[in-house]
Amino acid sequence: MKLYFSPGACSLSPHIVLHESGLAFEPVLASTKTHALADGTDYYTINPKGYVPLLELDNGERLSEGPAIVQYIADQVPAKNLAPANGTMARYRLQEWLNFIASELHKGIGGLFNPAMPEEAKALMRTRGLARLKWVDEQLEGRQYLMGDVFSVADAYLFTVTNWTQYVGIDISGLKNLGAFQARMAARPAVQAAMKAEGLLK
Repeated sequence: MKLYFSPGACSLSPHIVLHESGLAFEPVLASTKTHALADGTDYYTINPKGYVPLLELDNGERLSEGPAIVQYIADQVPAKNLAPANGTMARYRLQEWLNFIASELHKGIGGLFNPAMPEEAKALMRTRGLARLKWVDEQLEGRQYLMGDVFSVADAYLFTVTNWTQYVGIDISGLKNLGAFQARMAARPAVQAAMKAEGLLK
């Protein structure tokens, strides 16, 4: 498999999950600025959407969108318990988290990186983003991870998106449960391996 990624982007989430899974894969750098690979290949010829992540399977089939990719990876290694079994209520809870992170956190917080966005709009997005993160902080009360005491693919996504707050002016220092979650995630070997591979850790 190949994972097309850009350092620190939302592709860090499936990158972490791939390391958690133990599956063999090749990380391929796809710049979100130039939309080109290291060899000069136009990334739009690989993913017409132009963004990461994209997972290319060994049979050449390609899967885009982070929440779909992380569930696919989890389902290849059911014994690793990276996601609850399909058809269970727990699986729908996982999808509930993945959808919330995608629609309420990723788009809002990620949008703050857009230099064309007016400052008034950014101020509104920061306020809304912090309110959403306060709710997440409450959900983490008494829990190690989003789904309880066991890591799931949703945790990799939350960790990735929450990491962006330090670059976009959202102060989460008062969110103790979220802070503890971030520290717990940062200590996981798979997280460190993915971040080192992306040049985010030395």
